[in-house]
Amino acid sequence: MTERLFLSGNEAIVYGAIDAGCRFYAGYPITPSSEIMHLMAKELPRVGGVFIQAEDELAAINMIIGASWAGLKSMTATSGPGFSLMQEGIGYAVMTETPLVIVDVMRAGPATGQATKSAQGDLMQARWGRHGDQYLVVIAPMTPQEAYDLIIEAFNIAEAYRVPVVFLMDEFIGHGREIVVRRGADKLVVRRKPSDHEPPFGSKDPRIPPPMPRLGEGHYVLVTGSTHNEWGYRDVHGFETHYKLVTRLKEKIWDNIDKIFKYKVYGDPDARRIIVCFGSTCRPAIDAAERVGGTKVLRLITLWPLNYDKLAEELSGAGKVVVPELNLGQLVYDVAQVYPRSKIRVINKVGGGIPIYPSEIIKVLEA
Repeated sequence: MTERLFLSGNEAIVYGAIDAGCRFYAGYPITPSSEIMHLMAKELPRVGGVFIQAEDELAAINMIIGASWAGLKSMTATSGPGFSLMQEGIGYAVMTETPLVIVDVMRAGPATGQATKSAQGDLMQARWGRHGDQYLVVIAPMTPQEAYDLIIEAFNIAEAYRVPVVFLMDEFIGHGREIVVRRGADKLVVRRKPSDHEPPFGSKDPRIPPPMPRLGEGHYVLVTGSTHNEWGYRDVHGFETHYKLVTRLKEKIWDNIDKIFKYKVYGDPDARRIIVCFGSTCRPAIDAAERVGGTKVLRLITLWPLNYDKLAEELSGAGKVVVPELNLGQLVYDVAQVYPRSKIRVINKVGGGIPIYPSEIIKVLEA
């Protein structure tokens, strides 16, 4: 059974998360993500879930970590300053292989910045905001419909790989309102693999994440952010234990990149003029490509891990590459890994809640 609803991107996230099986939410209100918290407070108890307004973002991230270990699919939502406060907790979730979802509805920063204005400045923070060697997954929707669809995918990835997933969405999508088809997701939902007294932090094949133990059902599990062996016992001195652990945390993501990494091509697939983009900037990019012709749009859905081989393949033979971003340049550094930086045309705009218009992209394409 499907429903057609008139939803903002923020609201679509709530219904998608609930359909994905989310039953615990903890968060602190912050523009422009607050509508997620407001609607979760209303809808989550109706399906037997638990909603908590935390005292701050540090408490929120630690609450959802605890709820995940207690057996519930868990999430939080925030924006730039709150996302910064959550970084230590996200690093702990990476180290303890805790599945959870963090929604970051981006606004103009740094610091308080412009709380109500859209931006895309959190890309690098989403990938690398924690200290140490750590790897997680970052996904970005383009529309409110995709906010619904991809938040389900975010929960699936979190559960399948025992990893935090950052859902990176800018304010234009969060507050944009469109028809969203709510499909219901029971048959599409990934549920965590329970442990049958197997090592909870190790596996013979590094590509396969270990099963998640069921606490309170006979498992004696040590969960620590310190370096630990496959049974959770701390080893804060040995080289081999630490190297083996952090290498496996990387490999379970990067060795599954073909399953995790997703992108989409719009326009002429053989065009030599190529626009590379993510999030809300993709819509004016697609519009520009349709008007100009002989142009393709390479839209990144998965922003991390990024498959540079696929990116190089799509950009091979390009005569002109354009990268529009609502920041001063972050995605462009990835494109420069596979295409000469001196030949990349950038369109950077940030502040005031002003989008990148199709006409601005067309001007660069035709220059």
